[in-house]
Amino acid sequence: MKILVIGGAGVTGTPIVRQLLARGCDVTILHRGVHRANLPDSVTRIQADPYAKDGLAAALAGKRFDTVIATYGRLRYVAQQLLGITDRLISVGGAAPVYKGWGEMMAPNPWETTRPTPLFLAEDHPLASAETADPFSLAVRKTEQDVLSFHAAGHFNVTHFRYPLVYGPNNICPAEWGLIRRAREKRHTLILPAGGLTLVSRGFAENVAHAVVLAAENPSASAGQVYNICDDSLLYNQQWVTLLGEIMNHRFDTIDIPFSALPPGFRATPPQLLYRHHCVLDISKIKQQLGYHDIVTTEEALARTVQYYMDNPLTDGSEAEQNLGDPFDYAYEDAFIAAWQQHGADFAAARDALPAPKVVWKHPYQQPAQ
Repeated sequence: MKILVIGGAGVTGTPIVRQLLARGCDVTILHRGVHRANLPDSVTRIQADPYAKDGLAAALAGKRFDTVIATYGRLRYVAQQLLGITDRLISVGGAAPVYKGWGEMMAPNPWETTRPTPLFLAEDHPLASAETADPFSLAVRKTEQDVLSFHAAGHFNVTHFRYPLVYGPNNICPAEWGLIRRAREKRHTLILPAGGLTLVSRGFAENVAHAVVLAAENPSASAGQVYNICDDSLLYNQQWVTLLGEIMNHRFDTIDIPFSALPPGFRATPPQLLYRHHCVLDISKIKQQLGYHDIVTTEEALARTVQYYMDNPLTDGSEAEQNLGDPFDYAYEDAFIAAWQQHGADFAAARDALPAPKVVWKHPYQQPAQ
């Protein structure tokens, strides 16, 4: 099978290519050339900008592919440029911009704009709509509709994926770096709002790639479908922090501060720990229809991620690190923690001075006297 992977040098593009090669596919990648594609020489490389409206036309002229997997670029333009190039399109977008209540992506601090949503959101959960003023969310939603309209019109057999927070090697925005750098620098104190009891769907790059490849292998079963994808294993933020610390043989002394005590724009901890509400995807559909399961456990996946960034650390203050939104201002963190602890001491003194009501508790199911 001849397959083109647009974004084949990216965090999920690279494992997608490797898994396709393991299945004997003839793979070409298209990327901008900004990031090194650590792939075998047998992979054909096309350098073009998938964000440019007409960026693909010249690069793909005269070419034909059995399947195109588009993990990168402006999808509505990509789909238009693929007319006559392929009959099968697997496209990728984000889950967070699409689901209603999962935050305004263009806000200075998107995690502050989340709203309560049910656990395990299925693909038919209400989506971003006219009620959402965020232009990015609206654009992502419209792109989904546009791509699926190509399927309805018979131009392509389309399958669309909604990605979670992806982690793994070669990520342009590795959320785990905030914890990894602190551990490398022997920073034990960590602000963990609300005790880290927020649930956030994450997906290891190889697991997410496995889902995409399953769709490529099952064009009939996945025709016209939209799939959520993330790791089957789900961890609280507190568990995530603890697991990463164990992998690095490092102890994080977490400071539990309620979200209500944080000022607007607070960033004195890794932003992935600042989600106010659960953001959890339901992946039962892809499990039932395509037989998806994690091919790498969460423990092994995070260990590989940590090892990669230990071997390839981000440069302090680099653009990549700044894109994470974590200032690593330990002096401010310490001052903030000291203020919170002083507040706690003042509250405890006021609390203990209050005349507490006397309550005698009895078990509601009393045992008989005899």
